[in-house]
Parts: sequence; C-alpha cells; structure tokens
Amino acid sequence: MDWGFILERTLSAMIGPEVVVYALAAVGLNVHFGYTGLMNFGQVGFMAAGAYGMGITVFWFGWSFWVGLLFTFVYGAVLALILGLPTLRLRADYLSLVTIAASETIRIVARSRVMKPVTGGAEGIDAFAKPFYDLSPFELGDFYRLGPFKFLGRDVWMLVVGWIVLVAVTLLVSQLMKSPWGRALRAIREDEDAARALGKNAYSYKMQSLMLGGLIGALAGLLQVIQKASVQADTFNPVITFTIWAILIIGGPGRVWSPIVGSMIYWTIIVFVENTLRQLPAGTRTNLESWINLSDFNIGMLRFILVGLGLLLLARYRPQGIFGSREEMALDRR
Repeated sequence: MDWGFILERTLSAMIGPEVVVYALAAVGLNVHFGYTGLMNFGQVGFMAAGAYGMGITVFWFGWSFWVGLLFTFVYGAVLALILGLPTLRLRADYLSLVTIAASETIRIVARSRVMKPVTGGAEGIDAFAKPFYDLSPFELGDFYRLGPFKFLGRDVWMLVVGWIVLVAVTLLVSQLMKSPWGRALRAIREDEDAARALGKNAYSYKMQSLMLGGLIGALAGLLQVIQKASVQADTFNPVITFTIWAILIIGGPGRVWSPIVGSMIYWTIIVFVENTLRQLPAGTRTNLESWINLSDFNIGMLRFILVGLGLLLLARYRPQGIFGSREEMALDRR
C-alpha cells in the first residue's frame, strides 16, 4: 500500500473545498437547530436557492456575476419567508416536513424540461464563474504544494476565498449568539413559553433565525457551484442535508466551531477509508472480495457504511457530539 499517497490525499481533504462548503452549510444549520431548536431537514434547499440565484441571474437574465452575488441572498431570503410564514407558529415537525418537501420540489422543478430555458434543466448551467477566477493570483492550471497539501491553482484560489468566508461567517455568528438577540434565541430553544412570558416575540425571532441560517446555506451553495463551475439540479439531493446533519452532530450542536471541526473529521474519514480500500494489497483484497465485491461503486457505498457505524457509536456513547452538551440535544416537541 502506498501510505504516502493515502496520507497526502487525506490531509488535502482535511482542508479541501468540500470541507469549506459543508462546514458553511452546517454553520447555517447550527443557527437553526443548535441555537434556536428549528428542525430544518431541507438545508440543501437553501443551498440550491443560492446556487440558482447566481446561475439564473447570469444564464437567464444575462446580468453580471457580481449582480448574481446579490441574488444569491435574495433567493435564500425569499425561500426562508416562504417556508417560515406558514410553519413557525406550529410544532417543530411541521417545519421539518415542509423543508424536506421544499428542497425536493426545488430540485425536481429546476431539472424539469419546462424550466430548461430558465434553469438549464437536467443539463444545468455553466460558464458563469469566469469573473471569479479572473481575480485569482494563482495560475489556474498549475499545481501548488504547501507542505503535505497539494492543489490546483483554481482550487487554491477557491480555498483562500472559501476559508476567509467560512471563518468570517463563523465569527459573525459567534458575536451574534453572545448578543441579547442570540440569548433570546437560546431562551426560545430551551423554553418557548417562558420566553414569550418574558415579552419575547418567539415567532419573529424564529423567522430571523431561519433567514440567517438560510442565507448562510445559500452562501454555501454559491461556493459549491463556483468550485464546480456548474449548477446541476441533481447535486442538491436530500442526502446532502443529512450529511450536513451528520457533520453538525459530530461536532456538537450549539457550539461555534463545531461545524468546521465536524466537517473536517467527516471528510477526512471518508477520503481515508476510500483511498485505503483502493490501495489494499492483492491478497487482502482477494480475501475481502470473498465477502463483498470491491468495485468503485461498492467502495463508495462502503465508506458511508463505515462512517454510519461510527455515527452509531457516537450516538451511543456521546450523543451530544464532540464539543456539545446533552442539553443541546434534549429538545421538546413544540
């Protein structure tokens, strides 16, 4: 086995584009669930809203990339209003059902043939990210190595911008949660009736939280499609939302840096397991294939099975995550 190759790929994945995108989406979900207690099972819908906010603006309206940045947040805010207005006065399970249904509706509508002139349909939208990469000080096609990390120039530029955005958003959320507004969200999470008795408008605070977390999710979707230079509807499937939930639970809800740590741990394990299985010695691989066929597809599935087993152990012995507390997970239905 080429342990040097495995280690290089694993360490590069630890700070790679997927870590940035999913950590940012998990920061938004942390605002919803970790700080406010909102059960959002459609965070990928906000990511899709942000992605199509950029894609439609450039592809259909023919406006510039920089105008598309603004519409990323417009689409995210509109989606939060559409989801929140009818559901936030009801129990938490209504929001969870509506959000997962809305995220799938966005994906199915966006890829439909009827919407092809607007969203590109199943083929998607591309050729919109050039203005972003034109600002890069790195040669896009060259490889750059920093210690154990090795990336293409276009990925280096994406990582520089992505990590700056991720850290800035995380610090912003940290300051907001230390403010009276953030303390009000925590009070609503712990006991909504008590917060109302103290004169807090729980509905208004929950709507603000839903919008803030949704806008952060939309920003994550924007970074994802810029990195891929393409908006594809099938990219935004429900599995993404549950991956984001797994990342948040690994780190621990209600903690500022837990989404970043959770994302790093998750993607490090995924890449390490995949590359280790692909590098198995012939004898070991033959013995293992007597139990399971190690095709590319099965390796892809097996890595998620192993991560799932790890999550089961985490749920059994530390359900609050690495940095969380049990109180963050003990939410009553309301």
